[in-house]
Amino acid sequence: MTNITELAPPTGASPEEPGTTDGGLSTRNESKARALGLTSATGLVIGSIVGTGVFTMPAVLAGAGTMGIAVLGVIAVGAMLLAVLFGQLTRRVPNSDGGLYAYSRHEFGDFAGYLVGWCYWVQSWAGNAAIVSSWVFYVDALFGFTHPSGIENWGIAMVGLWVPAIVNLVGVRQMAWFQNITVVLKFLPLLFVGVVGWFFVDKANFGPFNASGGSLYSGIGIAAGVALFSFIGVEAAAITAKRVKNPRVNVGRASLLGTALSAVLYVLVTAAVMGLVSHHGLVNNGSPFVNAFQSIFPHSAWAGKFIAAIAVVSGIGALNGWTLIVTETSRAIAQDDMFPRPFAWQDRKGTAWFGILVGTALPSLLMLWRYTTTSGLTVFTYLVDLTVVTVAIPYFMSAIAQLTYLVSRRRKVQGWLLARDLSVAGASVLFSMWVTFASGYQVVYQALVVILAGLILYAFLNARRQRLGEAREPVDLPDDEPAAELSTST
Repeated sequence: MTNITELAPPTGASPEEPGTTDGGLSTRNESKARALGLTSATGLVIGSIVGTGVFTMPAVLAGAGTMGIAVLGVIAVGAMLLAVLFGQLTRRVPNSDGGLYAYSRHEFGDFAGYLVGWCYWVQSWAGNAAIVSSWVFYVDALFGFTHPSGIENWGIAMVGLWVPAIVNLVGVRQMAWFQNITVVLKFLPLLFVGVVGWFFVDKANFGPFNASGGSLYSGIGIAAGVALFSFIGVEAAAITAKRVKNPRVNVGRASLLGTALSAVLYVLVTAAVMGLVSHHGLVNNGSPFVNAFQSIFPHSAWAGKFIAAIAVVSGIGALNGWTLIVTETSRAIAQDDMFPRPFAWQDRKGTAWFGILVGTALPSLLMLWRYTTTSGLTVFTYLVDLTVVTVAIPYFMSAIAQLTYLVSRRRKVQGWLLARDLSVAGASVLFSMWVTFASGYQVVYQALVVILAGLILYAFLNARRQRLGEAREPVDLPDDEPAAELSTST
């Protein structure tokens, strides 16, 4: 079957004539583009998953109660299933550009590909807004800003959004180096809390199993949203497969390894923080790790500042990786002429600079709106809910794309391997549906409005592709045919 990347070469590229040579230039460019090895790809996954969400997650989960830890564990298993799924899809379509978008387009056609690409692009830059809203809490804690205004916090958020944008504009190799450094800087202190912190845990700090004040279902809904948001990024290596060396092997390995390490860290750290800080002091606390470190080092003035600095570094690292993902998503769709063409513009280093600028400007405007209408943890939870639903749709479409292949005559797996792959795909389908259901009616409604707005854009883009002969034009009924049929029937 024709690979989707063969349908539309990158903007400005043309297929080479047989027998021609460029002196190895294309090979060198390909090697330069694939700058992410297994270590860097795994670092990208960890850096995209472990952002500032983990530093705010215990406060949100505390609102649900200790059941939040169990929900986090279930979400972790679901995320690892998705990691396996994306590895399988990349092995089958290794040169697919854009990951989740490419899988759906490969299996279901242009419309499905666009729908997934639009949803994923929206959740990517909206997710950056959510990350930076959590990041701002720790900047405030680091510099001792006690009652900053909404505009002041928006100014801080601009730094968090545009510094990673500048790093990505410099080039992918520099981005990978920066990503690996920030992963190490944030992973080790978090691991310290998740291991050493347990020696200082007080059982009395753990709140009730269900602290939501409502049903068990409502408590699960509170915990599920932020838990899934904290695992978004499992697909980072798949989205950037064009930048990964040997993607058939390394995408799957990086996805699973990065997700598994992040899952262990999440559960250990979140449970430890819940035991280090009283339940009352944890709920609605924008920077719970500051309190947790002060519980471990009660007589050290530097403890709170230290973990706040780590959270700031962590957020910059996550935003650095997600800026690349936002850009790669829009670039891949634009190169297939299914998104505005400027998103495919690249500089001499292969950086889609227009996508970086737009993908950073949009969350900047979103943050301006949120900071001038609400404040505190409400900003974070709203953006989390919007991001979770819009990403659940691409996850669902990727799962049914694999499921379609497995039940078709094209499949090459048999026996227990088929049963294994069907189990992974089926569980991923159910997991994506459950996450959408657990998010609640209001956020699903808001996400639907965003999706419908994207379909308006698709109408114009598809009409352009039809005019250019890039998409099949439907055959309409001639104007005089209804009248002819009417006269014949009478």
